[in-house]
Amino acid sequence: MGPIGKLKLGQNPMATATIAAVFILMNFIVIASAAEEPRLEIFPSQKVQRKAVGQAMILTCRPSVPSPNLVTDLQWKDNMNNTILPKPHQIYQPVYDSKGHRIRQNTGRTPPMYTEYMSGTESLALIINHLSVEMEGKYYCTASYATNEILETSVTVKTYVGITWTNAPENQNPILGEDYMVRCEVKADPTPTVDWLRDGDQIRTGDKYVVEANGLMIRNVQESDDGIYTCRAAVLETGELVERTIRVEVYSRPVITYLPTSLEATEGKPFSANCTATGKPVPEIFWIKDATQQNVATADRFQVNPLTGVLNINSVTQDDYGTYTCIAKNDAGVVDQKTKLNVLITPSIHYLYNVTGDSQKEIALTCRAKGRPAPEITFRRWGSDDEFAAGKQVDDERIILEQHFDEDKGESSGTLRISSAQRSDDGLYQCLARNTGGTAYATGHITVQFKPDFTHMKDLPPVFSWEERKVNLTCLAMSIPNATIEWRWNGKPLKDLNDKNLEIVGNGPRSDLIVHPVARQYYSVYKCVATNILGTNEIDIQLKEARVPEPVPAAQPKQLTATSITFDIRSPPTEFGLPITAFTVQYKEAINNDWTTAMNRSWSPDSPYIVEGLKPQTMYHFRFAARNQVGLGMWGVNTQQSTPKRSAPEEPKPLHSPVQNDIEEPVVVSPYSDHFELRWSVPADNGEPIDFYQVKYCPGVKMAGTWHELENQCQSVEVADSTSYEMSRLAGNTYYRIELRAHNIIGFSSPASVIMKTTRDNPYPNGVASKDHSISRLTIIAMVSIYLVNSRSTLLGQLYRLVAVW
Repeated sequence: MGPIGKLKLGQNPMATATIAAVFILMNFIVIASAAEEPRLEIFPSQKVQRKAVGQAMILTCRPSVPSPNLVTDLQWKDNMNNTILPKPHQIYQPVYDSKGHRIRQNTGRTPPMYTEYMSGTESLALIINHLSVEMEGKYYCTASYATNEILETSVTVKTYVGITWTNAPENQNPILGEDYMVRCEVKADPTPTVDWLRDGDQIRTGDKYVVEANGLMIRNVQESDDGIYTCRAAVLETGELVERTIRVEVYSRPVITYLPTSLEATEGKPFSANCTATGKPVPEIFWIKDATQQNVATADRFQVNPLTGVLNINSVTQDDYGTYTCIAKNDAGVVDQKTKLNVLITPSIHYLYNVTGDSQKEIALTCRAKGRPAPEITFRRWGSDDEFAAGKQVDDERIILEQHFDEDKGESSGTLRISSAQRSDDGLYQCLARNTGGTAYATGHITVQFKPDFTHMKDLPPVFSWEERKVNLTCLAMSIPNATIEWRWNGKPLKDLNDKNLEIVGNGPRSDLIVHPVARQYYSVYKCVATNILGTNEIDIQLKEARVPEPVPAAQPKQLTATSITFDIRSPPTEFGLPITAFTVQYKEAINNDWTTAMNRSWSPDSPYIVEGLKPQTMYHFRFAARNQVGLGMWGVNTQQSTPKRSAPEEPKPLHSPVQNDIEEPVVVSPYSDHFELRWSVPADNGEPIDFYQVKYCPGVKMAGTWHELENQCQSVEVADSTSYEMSRLAGNTYYRIELRAHNIIGFSSPASVIMKTTRDNPYPNGVASKDHSISRLTIIAMVSIYLVNSRSTLLGQLYRLVAVW
């Protein structure tokens, strides 16, 4: 420090103030001197400006002078020291669209580099719209100040090429199973470095991946290679880092998975064929007809679904025959496969005529048809589904089916040849012409001629007449052709007798002889003679005089009650063809000798012969007779029978059908598990009306042939004015013994017994065993224990029978 600095400022205030003033003055002189020195300033202020090629930039030159109005000729010079001109004046030219609307204004061409004064300032701007490598270098800003002072400053522009993606599609599709280069080509100056990422992890060269200059090689592409890949480019000198996201979706080439080598369609019918293919993306499918190279989807009768590959033809024609190519195409490739379409012609029968032949001779029925392929021809009897097989028939060697084919002409014929024809061969036959296109049908008739036949009239009973009643004798001859009929009596033609009691109606194939048997001589044998071109046959028809039945040979009482008797009646001998139509009984009390006041009763031959409404303890006199179409026969079997005294009713009969069961006794099975309706018929009351029925039913089990009941669970009811009773609240899968008695004022009938079993149900519908409707296990065990103690029988056999009850 100088002398001034050595002064102790605090000791001399005046000196301190003087020194401060000196410093302030010196600083002001320096600042003033700097401010007043004229110069040019460039903004941005860095002497070197680094910009990427293709970018726009602006450099501003501003005079820093005491008197700005003294600045002249402010201008910029380029890197070749050429003066950069200002932006030229714009000429606006309106541009119009096709409808006359103005869409933009053409401003003329703007130069790549120009100068322009900045509004509101004294600055001159250098504007570069698109920086190129050639524009790199030093740029100068110059001006004149106060006429004779030249001002100048400069700035250096450095260029570099920024990162640019030249071949890096954001969506790329490798092919399954092939090697693929995921393209990522980038340029920059300085040269960039490129690396790859997948799911944030860096990819390195190895067996699967190879990082190359122009992309990432994936070997043997699989579906697992689907995903998002990142291509990252960096320029170390500039610090520029840019990432490119690339979506990789693996495609697979089309593969035709189904297409028959040949197809068959039927003329005039719709047709559908399928060509299926796989691939990613889903391939589009085309059908091409090779002969015309036409895409059939453009034809009128064709429809093609490009996704499913289904080809539909509305109505097939013969012209559709030929080879077709199925093409499957997607972004991964194209594949094709050929198939042949054969057009089938449905069979048509053009020849089948009815044939006639004689019995015991050969008959042939021929059928001819057309179609493609030539149809197979068979026959079958009308109404039967069984067709004749080619060649000799196994079940009838007389019948042979002959078949002939002409594939070139599409014609075939079939002949059904029958040797030694029989009447059974006569009838309708159906010809079937069949190929893969369908089946045609036609019907023909085989007529087998034969001489008259009376087989259908063999063993016919005689014709009966009585009391000179007219009778019709019918003769019907079966023959082809129809026969003529002649009647003969006693060896003479009836037409020659001129007998008014013998009238002939019709002469074939049916003829009726009406006989009026006014004398016994007409009850005789008449001969019917039938004749056609193949021969003659005859049959005898007998006319017999009918009589009333013989007396009944026997009638025995079979069942007696106080009010009814059931008889067993033996029929008298009858004439064949004149059966018994009824049996009649007359009966009266034995003390009455007048049969004119007797009671009558008739029965049909197949009904029970019961006489009801009799008095108890009374002797009756009975006589019987048989009736036929002629009338009632003579009375026979005069017998007497006494009815028993009044007593309890007969045992009622339950109306149920039992089945054999595992308890070795017929059992009636109820269709229900908890109820059963018992029904019965009304028995004979034996002289006193039945006033009620008693029904008793008890659950139980049968062991070693003995029925054991649960007496404490038995129930007994009385039923009046009804012949049925519904037992309710029964246990499921349980046996019940039911006893049914009829009662009148005298007493009870003997009991009718029925074993009934209910069907199985869920014994524990709510998880708790019923206390009211089932036999408990403890009860069954107790019954078995008591029985075993008393009988000492085998345990195994008894327990087996308890299964049904349990």
